Amino acid sequence: MRFISFHVNSFWYKVTKKGRSSIIEKITEDNREKRVEEALVLFISMEMQDEKNTEILERAIVEIEKITNQLKITNIVIIPYAHLFGKLSTLEFAFESFKSIESLLKTQGFSVTRLPFGWFNKLDMKAKGHPLSRISRKIR
Repeated sequence: MRFISFHVNSFWYKVTKKGRSSIIEKITEDNREKRVEEALVLFISMEMQDEKNTEILERAIVEIEKITNQLKITNIVIIPYAHLFGKLSTLEFAFESFKSIESLLKTQGFSVTRLPFGWFNKLDMKAKGHPLSRISRKIR
């Protein structure tokens, strides 16, 4: 698993059209469009090797918590993002992983927004400019 994170003043998205994925999450009024203030925005890719690692999600949660603790924030945005990395996991594994990450973070007390899987979105993000405002991680 890999992710790139941005500490933002604000983040907004709006679902625009279906992607080419064979898994298309249902769009509702709750997930069609949203704005989040003072958040950690995570662009996450699940990789093929993650499917064999039973601890990958727990390790990711630990890394995300470290970052949010340093930033002293509780709002998190999860964006499924396959565009930066080569050997991606299956769609099914990725979809279930994103839902699990969302659920695990919520049980830790975070307010989590997860963008719908399989859709293109308009994005507006106002990123901060301090040393921890952009972080990448490779979770193994």
